[in-house]
Amino acid sequence: MNNFAFLKFMTLGTSTVGEIKMASRGKTETSKLKQNLEEQLDRLMQQLQDLEECREELDTDEYEETKKETLEQLSEFNDSLKKIMSGNMTLVDELSGMQLAIQAAISQAFKTPEVIRLFAKKQPGQLRTKLAEMDRDLMVGKLDRGLYTQQKVEILTALRKLGEKLTADDEDFLSANAGAILSQFEKVSTDLGSGDKVLALASFEVEKTKK
Repeated sequence: MNNFAFLKFMTLGTSTVGEIKMASRGKTETSKLKQNLEEQLDRLMQQLQDLEECREELDTDEYEETKKETLEQLSEFNDSLKKIMSGNMTLVDELSGMQLAIQAAISQAFKTPEVIRLFAKKQPGQLRTKLAEMDRDLMVGKLDRGLYTQQKVEILTALRKLGEKLTADDEDFLSANAGAILSQFEKVSTDLGSGDKVLALASFEVEKTKK
């Protein structure tokens, strides 16, 4: 490319270069925001996990009060998340799994902090690994059947919500063992998920017309 052609390219490409830089900066900011939100969620999930592990050391009132406070913090976090996602389709796509996971925790449909955390971070591979570990623990008697059933239902529901294909056996297990709260979450979260996307898209289109 001669000097004239190079200068012409640079002149014509100024806006394109600017757009690329803005897109890159936007992507970096989104990545940092997502990381910060994941760290906040990890902290709340750790609180829930610590609470469950110390349950026998606490009296009933203390346990219930602490759990209520943590769920209230999760609810506030969820409200903040909705405001952050409003009108930003990139964030809706990035954070929709986190929002569903928080809704599952708040509604008590999911009670296992580790499963909620993996659901929020969209980690189907790790969820399947967790399920395989549970299968082994059940076979050798390290895991109670009731707890196994509860956690497996949570994992299968999370996998389904993340768009993963379930086997016929898993679908049958889910149908047979999903309780009323989890079934209600399935229905409500489906409605909320689509509703949030529609509202975010509408807001995004309104903002575009103003510019």
